[in-house]
Amino acid sequence: MTDPMNTEGLARRRLLTLGAAGALAGALPASAAWAQSGEAAPDAPQSAPRDVAAHRIEVPGPNGVVTAGHPLAASAGLRMLIQGGSAADAAVAAMAVLNVVEPWASSAAGNGYATVFEAKTKAVRNLSFAGAAPQGLDPATITPADLDWGPKAAATPGAFGGWIALASRHGRLSLKQLLEPAIGYARDGHALEASIARTIARAAPRLAQFPTTAAIFLPGGQPPAPGAIFRNPDLARTFETLVAAEQTALKGGADRARALQAAHDAFYAGPIAAELDRFYRQAGGLLRKADLTAYQPHWSDPVTTSYRGYQVFSSPPASRGGLEVCQQLNLLEDFEIARLPRLSAASLHLQIEAIKLAKADIYPYVTDPASLRVPVTGLLSKAYAAQRRGLIQAERAIAFPGPGDLRPFDPTAPAPPAAPAPVADEASRFSDTTSLSVVDRDGNVVAVTVTVGGGFGTGVVAGSTGLLFNNGMRRGSTSPYPDTVNYVAPGRVPVLNNAPTIVTRDGRFHLSLGSPGGETIGQTQFQLLVSLLDYEVPLQEAIEAPRFALAAKPSFYRPGAAIQVQAESRIAGETLAQLRALGHQIAVAGPYAIGSLQAIRVKGSGAWTAGADPRRMAAAVGW
Repeated sequence: MTDPMNTEGLARRRLLTLGAAGALAGALPASAAWAQSGEAAPDAPQSAPRDVAAHRIEVPGPNGVVTAGHPLAASAGLRMLIQGGSAADAAVAAMAVLNVVEPWASSAAGNGYATVFEAKTKAVRNLSFAGAAPQGLDPATITPADLDWGPKAAATPGAFGGWIALASRHGRLSLKQLLEPAIGYARDGHALEASIARTIARAAPRLAQFPTTAAIFLPGGQPPAPGAIFRNPDLARTFETLVAAEQTALKGGADRARALQAAHDAFYAGPIAAELDRFYRQAGGLLRKADLTAYQPHWSDPVTTSYRGYQVFSSPPASRGGLEVCQQLNLLEDFEIARLPRLSAASLHLQIEAIKLAKADIYPYVTDPASLRVPVTGLLSKAYAAQRRGLIQAERAIAFPGPGDLRPFDPTAPAPPAAPAPVADEASRFSDTTSLSVVDRDGNVVAVTVTVGGGFGTGVVAGSTGLLFNNGMRRGSTSPYPDTVNYVAPGRVPVLNNAPTIVTRDGRFHLSLGSPGGETIGQTQFQLLVSLLDYEVPLQEAIEAPRFALAAKPSFYRPGAAIQVQAESRIAGETLAQLRALGHQIAVAGPYAIGSLQAIRVKGSGAWTAGADPRRMAAAVGW
């Protein structure tokens, strides 16, 4: 069954088969030799289970673990840990490698959020590194197509500034060490993973529109084959320029922090900024050096809520995903959901309705807090959640509601906005994102979710930098309706759904998680939290479990929108039939089609284990 609301989205959510098998090996005494043959042998067909709960193992790491959206990124992070680096160092190295090996979803010219747990202080902090719309943007003359693809779609790059901020505050290693793996893969090449080769091939006609892009992604005029050696020498030179700025500062007597700032300045005010300004002026884009020099990542408190004895921390606005996760948990908390079978229609129905109610509030109220105040206190209020929870009915699906009135729970909240008037183009664009989590040997934790917006971002490699820029202003990250708080505006940071999340119990780290998936991010992470905290499912089994996601037509900004539940085909047909009987519109997606979770959990013994989702090429490693 196809999805009439998001055909492109479902088509792109393909199972990336990365089969994994585990084997238990060990020497047995002679007296046990009989167990190595016959029906009792560990690998005998007669003794094998009929099915497995998970196709991958939870990866242990007494000295640290890394789980990321690509094996080379995870191994780069592990290299930093082995060299004595911190979780922040490992996260930066992994993000840099993702720029090279997963370029359709990650870039130093992208955006993102990080959630950080400091082992020594037990504090949890958020790092926002999302760039604003260029100051030269005129909403009256820009078209939705301009913001989807091409040079006018480029928003201010936030990611590299975020790398520097994370490394400066929580890292130990030099930028030279952190970028070494990425420079090597970009300069010398790596074997292109098959799913990424297919992604490039699908986008080839659009990538061919821009010579700077085609030169990297369509060598010889053709998309590279799976397994081909893929290089981005321009990106390697850009990273080398940034390392040179750091190393020159160190040789001049600068300390580590000032040397990292020199690299930041080279990107946002120096030679890289000059090349970006030159290119976008020539290409007819809007981004200018002034936008770059004005940019700064910033640290803040995360949004947080309690849930069944746990404390959940996630990204604040201009992320909407963190609030969505927290609101969904608040709405569900009063239901004894663990008494319901985990993948039953009754359990899924409650989760679907909680997601529906959260989205009804998130879209009308959440924007860049530097632009307009976001009523976070009201949105996170337990009393407000109790009021809204009363709308959930066990026997039927409710229509998509309008936003609630937050004023009784947050005196500074605005009145509920009116439903926006229809416009010609209301559809949200799909988003491409990647995520990672790291724990180091000291117990510091970093969870990160980064994005370039839609696949390949703007589609434009900026000049000689090798960098694809994010199209963060596209519909989805900005509202299509001029009378809403998240309409595109110069200097306004578009809203992302990125929501890297950390869970603690009694002040101690318990869990970190993140997922790509655009509109599905908050929904995917909510379902994982329910599996882990309510049903106490093992980590890897919970990651691989079948999922669902809600889509709205025309959009989640519109009360009364038609809500469709996209359900992975591994959910039992009887369960889907029961959900339809409750009034849910169901579209069946592929068996492993929604999200791609990376997570780390503390076992009861205190040991760290990491899991990675087989829905993409993600991998977890430990040492």
